[in-house]
Amino acid sequence: MKLTGHTILITGGATGIGFALASRLSSEGNQVIICGRSETALRKAQEEVPALVTRICDIADTDSRRSMVEWLKTSHPNLNVLINNAGVQNRRDFNNDPAIDTLDQEVAINVTAPIHLIAELLPALKQQQQAFIVNVSSGLAFSPMADVPVYCATKAAIHSFTLSLRHQLKSTAIRVVEMAPPIVDTGLGGGTRSEGTASRMMVSPEDFVTEALAQLEANKDEVLVGISAQTRQLGEALFERMNSRS
Repeated sequence: MKLTGHTILITGGATGIGFALASRLSSEGNQVIICGRSETALRKAQEEVPALVTRICDIADTDSRRSMVEWLKTSHPNLNVLINNAGVQNRRDFNNDPAIDTLDQEVAINVTAPIHLIAELLPALKQQQQAFIVNVSSGLAFSPMADVPVYCATKAAIHSFTLSLRHQLKSTAIRVVEMAPPIVDTGLGGGTRSEGTASRMMVSPEDFVTEALAQLEANKDEVLVGISAQTRQLGEALFERMNSRS
C-alpha cells in the first residue's frame, strides 16, 4: 500500500494509536479525517495537526454513525481508507465485580460498531479504484490477558471477522488488513489496564506506528508489531506466562 494520496477515516483518531496514525499519515500527504466522542480531544488533536478534519461521532450510536456516513458521502466522496481503531478496555473480575454495566458498551464499540461502519461504507468504498479496510485488533486476540477478558474476546472476534471479510472481498478492489498492536503506552483502559501490561513489552504509539506503517507499505495482510508477532505464532501456549503474577 502506498502511504500517500489517500482520503482516510480513522475512528478514535484523537488520542493514542489513532492520533499517532493520523499525525503520521497526514504528514505523508493524505487527507485524514478523525472521529471520536470527545469534542475536546478532537479540538486538541486538530490544534496539534491543523490539517486534520474532525467529526464528532459515537460509532456505537446508530444515528450518530449514520449521520457521519452520509456526511462522508457528500463532503469526502474520495474516501478510500477506513481504519477501525476506536476501542475501549475494562478490567473485569468475575470473582468479585465483573462490571457488567459497561459490558454492552465495550462489545459495541470494539465489535459491532466497526462491523456496522464497514457495511455502511462498503458501497462508497467499492466506487474507488482501490480501497483499504484496516481493522485494529490486538496481540491479545491470540493470547488473552485474563483480567481484561471481554476486551480480549472482542479483539479475537475482530481477528476472526477480518479473515472472513478478506475472503469475501478478495474479488473486489478492497484490501482488508488486520493491524494487531502489542501493548502500547496509551490511555486505553483509563489508567486501570491489565496488570500484565506493566512490563517491557510496552511500546510508544510513535514506535508502533513507524513499524506498523512499514509493514502496511510492504503489503502485509496482517500487521504484527512487537509481542503481537509472538502471540500470533504461539497463541494460547503463552497464556500461563502472560497471566502469571509471580
